[in-house]
Amino acid sequence: MVGKSSEAYDRLYELASDQQGYFTTKQAITAGYADNVHPFHVKAGNWIREHRGIYRLAKFPGSEHPDMVLWHLWSRNRHDDPQGTYSHETALSFYDLSDLNPAKLHMTVPPGFRRNSAIPRILVLHRGVVHQDDAASVQGFRVTRPLKAIADLLVERSVQMDHMEQAVKQAFRRGLILPGQLESAIRIPDTIKKEIEDLRDKRNG
Repeated sequence: MVGKSSEAYDRLYELASDQQGYFTTKQAITAGYADNVHPFHVKAGNWIREHRGIYRLAKFPGSEHPDMVLWHLWSRNRHDDPQGTYSHETALSFYDLSDLNPAKLHMTVPPGFRRNSAIPRILVLHRGVVHQDDAASVQGFRVTRPLKAIADLLVERSVQMDHMEQAVKQAFRRGLILPGQLESAIRIPDTIKKEIEDLRDKRNG
């Protein structure tokens, strides 16, 4: 019995390690923990219940973006697959592009995304499709790549242009947008491409 318990813990720890210590109810069951033992592990202090159906290993080391993993897992569908991708202001902040420091987490979810309960106040949801090559999987969550984030914000006109200029210049300077990448981005409208080019080439003063 001890051996089975140890094996289950090892599987759960390995899985949670890719998610900054977080895991879902279904993931715990898959690892080998029966549904009826979950309350015991919370009461014993082994797990911390962070949200409905989402837990964190109590002794897992602290991480840099725990909130982003938590709400990424919150966006999961009935198959336990997360649907959300951090985007817009949150993506710029994650890549440290511009001085933006958004108070809320911006996340793009599929057009048909639904929740029976209220949307958490920390989240701002955008509806849309994020193609696989427009996002990166990092530290247990997905975030749109810099070019996608910049293009989305220019389309929505939700951020001041001085911040957008700063983000564009930094992205090109740091190699987060590579030469030729803008020209080959088939899902970005030509008007937005031109605007990004103008911001990149704009001289201060």
